[in-house]
Amino acid sequence: MTRALLLSPSVSLALLAGLLAPPAASQTIAITGGTVAIGDGSAPIERGTLVIANGRVVAAGAGVAVPAGAEVVDATGRWVTPGVVSAMTDLSLVDADGVSESNDAGARGSPYKASIDVSVAINPAGVKIANERLGGVTRAIVAPAAGGSIFAGQGAVIDLGSDPDALTRARAFEYVELGEDGGKLAGGSRPAAWALLRDAFRQAQDYRRDPKAFDGRSRDSLVTRADAETLGRVLDGQLPLLVHVERAADIRQVLGMTRDYPKVKLVLVGVAEGWLVAREIAAARVPVIAHALADLPASFESLAATESNVGRMRAAGVQVALASTGASGGDHVLRQFAGNLVAITRVPGATGLDWGQAWASITSGPAEAIGLGGEIGSLRPGRRADVVLWDGDPLELSSVPVATWVDGRAQPMRSRQTELRDRYLTPTEGALPKAYERP
Repeated sequence: MTRALLLSPSVSLALLAGLLAPPAASQTIAITGGTVAIGDGSAPIERGTLVIANGRVVAAGAGVAVPAGAEVVDATGRWVTPGVVSAMTDLSLVDADGVSESNDAGARGSPYKASIDVSVAINPAGVKIANERLGGVTRAIVAPAAGGSIFAGQGAVIDLGSDPDALTRARAFEYVELGEDGGKLAGGSRPAAWALLRDAFRQAQDYRRDPKAFDGRSRDSLVTRADAETLGRVLDGQLPLLVHVERAADIRQVLGMTRDYPKVKLVLVGVAEGWLVAREIAAARVPVIAHALADLPASFESLAATESNVGRMRAAGVQVALASTGASGGDHVLRQFAGNLVAITRVPGATGLDWGQAWASITSGPAEAIGLGGEIGSLRPGRRADVVLWDGDPLELSSVPVATWVDGRAQPMRSRQTELRDRYLTPTEGALPKAYERP
């Protein structure tokens, strides 16, 4: 016998949080009757069903049978999607912008560069976590910031669940700055950045051949032993290499790296001028995590920026995901980026994405770029059950989540912001801080 849970529009978020108390990992849940978006680039499926069990997706689509004994959630009139995967974010590393003590994203003065591991600083109790979860974000690709070197360190993948274990994968990728920013960090020019990159790779190869003979500990060493070991994993293809470049010439230069280091799993980040070399990126089969709406020549390396960049790369066969870098208002603003890429398809001369492609660019796209497409980012069978139930089309800014599951566990629909809203919306005598009292 199944238990039905009807999510009426009149149900308050507080009541919903109580109704959706975290279930046991083995609980089977069937979400029925909603518009189901798989997140793999396909079109939404009307009146679909999603079944999850043991924290994983069992099936999703039309005609899916509801297992006996499952908890049934009636999603009629709603949308069912995978949660947003926020890529290239500092979420959980920075608590307050402008306050250095709360910022663990970069380390300018550290002797360690490539080997820095941001996962040890992940704070699952950070205030921003619950805020972004309320906006439909369930996973994040957390990137370090480059400090005193082009090598920023190793990023992590986290979930935004309301539990203390946030790590999905520590040391998930190495992040490198090239282009204008890389030139500044390397001493003032792009050639200096490339000299540093190639020398670091050579030293990593030296370390791998004879670790005992490798220096790496003296004051004059450019690469520490820990950095050399990390870069060896990059060269062996064990650790994806994410490289930030914008200019078409820099993109070509980075693509050429694959000839010298064929095992490197390269991912391009930024690529404002990617559309100019889209066929070359596609031929190299290198995925891209791009800025969605970079359409102004804000720097010399982005003079050819256009809103059609993502659409043109996608049309050329490039695997494109969207980065949250530069998102004003939170990581969940990625939905606006994706929605705008759908909207510009109606602008004469512009190239955007269809709905399925746009939703994939902020769900399965980022996951596949770093090699986690088999785990997160979609509602394909076997993936982690990160699910968001929306009151409307999630690419419409007026739509909001009404329920969220991470790894199959329902999440509280509360945050510090909602607590403050409820406290001060209708203040009563004695409920205000002392500073509000008047003599």
